[in-house]
Amino acid sequence: MKKQIFIFDTTLRDGEQVPGCQLNTIEKIQVAKALDELGIDIIEAGFPISSPGDLKSIIELSKVVTRPTICSLSRAIKEDIDAAAESLKFAKHKRIHTFISSSDVQIKYQFKSTREKIMQQGIEAVKYAKKFTQDVEFSAMDAGRSDNAFLAKFIENTIKAGATTVNIPDTTGYCLPDEFGEKIKYLFENVKGIDKVIVSVHCHNDLGLATANTIAAVQNGARQIEVTVNGVGERAGNTSLEEAVMILKTRVDLNATTSINTKLICQTSQLVSKLMHMPVQPNKAIVGKNAFAHSSGIHQNGVLKNRFTYEIINPEDVGAKSSLVLTARSGRSALRYHLERLGYKKLSQTQINSTYQKFLMLADQKKDLGDNDLKYLMSN
Repeated sequence: MKKQIFIFDTTLRDGEQVPGCQLNTIEKIQVAKALDELGIDIIEAGFPISSPGDLKSIIELSKVVTRPTICSLSRAIKEDIDAAAESLKFAKHKRIHTFISSSDVQIKYQFKSTREKIMQQGIEAVKYAKKFTQDVEFSAMDAGRSDNAFLAKFIENTIKAGATTVNIPDTTGYCLPDEFGEKIKYLFENVKGIDKVIVSVHCHNDLGLATANTIAAVQNGARQIEVTVNGVGERAGNTSLEEAVMILKTRVDLNATTSINTKLICQTSQLVSKLMHMPVQPNKAIVGKNAFAHSSGIHQNGVLKNRFTYEIINPEDVGAKSSLVLTARSGRSALRYHLERLGYKKLSQTQINSTYQKFLMLADQKKDLGDNDLKYLMSN
């Protein structure tokens, strides 16, 4: 039986921290509805203590999006938790997500505190949050750089305090996949009661390893992954929803499944890109405009014979289409395919060869050729 991986989307919280990408209440509701339709399990709707606007957005969003769990973020401070509880007063399924650092560098320099005091603050925060909802998530911020023995003790105590989900973030994107996977494995082997809760991971992409670290965590027992659409987020971004979900779908040997309707991935990506005014890079995995585009003659020839030769994902599975782009690198098979598509059928090999030479001359002058260019070639 496949392991169910819960998808926790933080596009509206961590994703919105990107400079210039803030959304108003109406836009947040629009994104939340799209995430609901996509099949997201938990939507982290915002950080209500940060601004009255964020508080209002979570309240209004909770009224209209009722299937997923709505999550509200708070520091391990009573005032924050009060704001989170207030923001969720209309949520059908609610979660308070509270966090504090566990790494020595942050404890010493950011909090100017000690391990013992920080751990007690985290424990008290979980206990206080439980007064408002049974569903409480605790995050040990910068767990990626935290001492494993201390982290295990910290997580064990927050579970005893009532946390139902414990999140292990690689907040600074520092870890390598093997060591992050080993960290998750260590926690499963050394934390009492960890089998009674959901272990989550929240990875950042500072070294380009967010998705790889997330999958390594799943391989070692994590059952919730925290992601954003298009990988948006603080600094270099977060684990990309589309990448992580499609890895789990494509690599059946991982024996994992999600609730995501993958056919809606591209349209959700485009919506977030449009509302956040943040273009998706063309070569972005899964949702970039070139993700399923083939221009090399060798690749085009293979795809025309059997798409699995160069496409490990069916583009239609994510709401995209495959394309054979005509450039100076394209071969005769792609040229014939496009000519036949335009109605030039039953061309002899001699005709194809002749047209191909003219095609190459024109292609060397232009970046890529379209239908009008092919019609021009066939009329001359």
